[in-house]
Amino acid sequence: MSIDTLNTTNHDRDSANLRYVYPVISRRAGGVSVGINLNPNNACNWRCIYCQVPELTRGTAPPIDLVMLENELRNFLHELLHGDFMQTRVPEGSRRINDIALSGNGEPTSATEFVQVIEIIVRVHREIVLPEGLKTVLITNGSLLFRSTAQQGLRNLAQINGEVWFKLDRASAAGMKRINDTHTNMNKVRDNLIASITNCPTWLQTCWFAIDGDPPTLQDENDYLEFISSLLNEDHKPQGVLLYSLARPSLQAEASRLSALPDSYLQAFAYRIARLGLTVKVSP
Repeated sequence: MSIDTLNTTNHDRDSANLRYVYPVISRRAGGVSVGINLNPNNACNWRCIYCQVPELTRGTAPPIDLVMLENELRNFLHELLHGDFMQTRVPEGSRRINDIALSGNGEPTSATEFVQVIEIIVRVHREIVLPEGLKTVLITNGSLLFRSTAQQGLRNLAQINGEVWFKLDRASAAGMKRINDTHTNMNKVRDNLIASITNCPTWLQTCWFAIDGDPPTLQDENDYLEFISSLLNEDHKPQGVLLYSLARPSLQAEASRLSALPDSYLQAFAYRIARLGLTVKVSP
């Protein structure tokens, strides 16, 4: 393994010299997040303009070597718990396992083996004595959650205190085209989100930032609030909203046009969301 010390801005997927498993320091939670990258080919079915993945391409996850993934996950968790990784690589004050996160360099649910991957995580989770309450998080754009296999994976995830972070950066077709570079409609997004909420505890994850110096419009805010209200009116309630701005530079063509918003702006929007009855966690 490299001897570089980890920090909150270093999310290098190769930092542990493994194919699928990598550690990062979570700036939100202040601990080690054990990442699982099912897209080492840097392929995703979306192209969010704030994405930090280098050489991002359109596509899906490649075939997953399930034996390698299981060995990497089991061995790395053992190293975190019983080896010297925490002492030599992690700053004091962050030396704890915060979560296991299916994230990486593309959409994880695009992997054909997604259900088997979740089964591996469940098996390892039950075999290794992990910190009580440790969460396993699926970070997803939600676009493929209409698939029965994806929904089975969510049900399995829920068995080990898992949760979904469902990307919702804008709540209009035009907004999603601009921010996520994807052609979709809000009915599809809504159906996929309901599937997520039904099968596993689900948070909305929303990146709110300025483009060319201009923050999201009042219409962007109202679209978002109306979308959530329609869900709540039919008793489809997410756990809450994870509202954040830009922390690291985009590696997409639009990078020079993007900038973080001040905390005061995020707090004002968070207040409007909270008035609907949802918990909102803000990370500037």
